[in-house]
Amino acid sequence: MRNGKIKAEPYDLDFDLDSTALVMIDMQRDFVEPGGFGESLGNDVSLLRSSIEPCKEVLETARKAGMFIIHTREGHRPDLADLQPAKKARGNPTRKIGDPGPMGRLLVRGEPGHEIIPELAPLPGEPVIDKPGKGAFYETDLLGILRNRNIKKLIVCGVTTEVCVHTTVREANDRGFDALVPEDCTASYFPEYKRVALEMIKAQGGIFGWVSNSDNVTSAIEAAAKK
Repeated sequence: MRNGKIKAEPYDLDFDLDSTALVMIDMQRDFVEPGGFGESLGNDVSLLRSSIEPCKEVLETARKAGMFIIHTREGHRPDLADLQPAKKARGNPTRKIGDPGPMGRLLVRGEPGHEIIPELAPLPGEPVIDKPGKGAFYETDLLGILRNRNIKKLIVCGVTTEVCVHTTVREANDRGFDALVPEDCTASYFPEYKRVALEMIKAQGGIFGWVSNSDNVTSAIEAAAKK
């Protein structure tokens, strides 16, 4: 078996490459680049860019090891039929989901802003999950895909830490998966929220999962791939 151990908190995580998936959460232009949905809410999107290079390193290592890789994108149908009115109105934004922006309609599938950034673009054969909510399991086929591949453990990267990443980790926990977040492979518009979100994941003996970093994750994957 191609197994190993990832140095992590609150304790090391045993894993097997063939039953572990890398999940890249919402590394979309709408969140990471100027002119997208994230900036329309008044956020400094440059704060998210620190996660790109660590994500790229983990992604390339996982690909070389032949791991199962999944990407997610938050967004809505062009007709907005799947957009709950409460979500559209929340925060009383000046530009709402579906409104035109510099990268097309905000948070709408098929628009330039909805696409994953070029640095982390999916390869053919890597499933892309389009989700209407924060969590990657909500109203998607992610659970079935993971179970069909006999996946038991998840390495979760992406943005933002306290919203879509944290929600997905919580959902994964309730569905029986072990989830690990490399701290430098995630980011927030509010650095303090990131810190607290990661503390919550690993608190109480790992109540929601594990926290590590990209160096530990890539080293463990590389070592397991050599077995």
